[in-house]
Amino acid sequence: MDTSQLMDRMVRAARLDPHLYEEVEADTAALPQAMLVVVLSSVTVGIAGIGRGGGIGFMILNTIVALAGWYIWAFLTYWIGTRLLPEPQTQATHGDLLRTIGFAAAPGVIRIIGIIPPLSSVVFLVANIWMVAAMVVAIRQALDYSGTLRALGVCVIGWIVQAAVVLVITLLFTGSHVGF
Repeated sequence: MDTSQLMDRMVRAARLDPHLYEEVEADTAALPQAMLVVVLSSVTVGIAGIGRGGGIGFMILNTIVALAGWYIWAFLTYWIGTRLLPEPQTQATHGDLLRTIGFAAAPGVIRIIGIIPPLSSVVFLVANIWMVAAMVVAIRQALDYSGTLRALGVCVIGWIVQAAVVLVITLLFTGSHVGF
């Protein structure tokens, strides 16, 4: 894996460059890079968690959950975008969404700054908003949408369902329960 290419792609993804998302959509060999971006983004959450008493276990669990969430979210956005809200020109595969959505996690690496407790909340808020913006661009490009509103709708619907699934999986694996 070419490190300079990966870094260039991550910077372009963070800049919301639509051409980058078209590039990784078309590059079937970019899947390992997309996965690495997701891992790097999730590891920064673990590193920031060290400042709040988190440990290596938290970092590992967060990475596993992030990878599962990425896969589920890509599938959901693929299904929602190609089955429920397609445009006439929409053509995509689950792999296309895995690659583009993986790179949309690139802005999340700034969360490492969250290791500084006073900055944590602000950095996480900025990173999350930035990643959502990147996700909308990624979905728009991968699903060949002519506008952004439909991509935003797919993103929001997919995120809500994915978050619910990840929550259930996390609760199952951690043995936690929710009292009602």
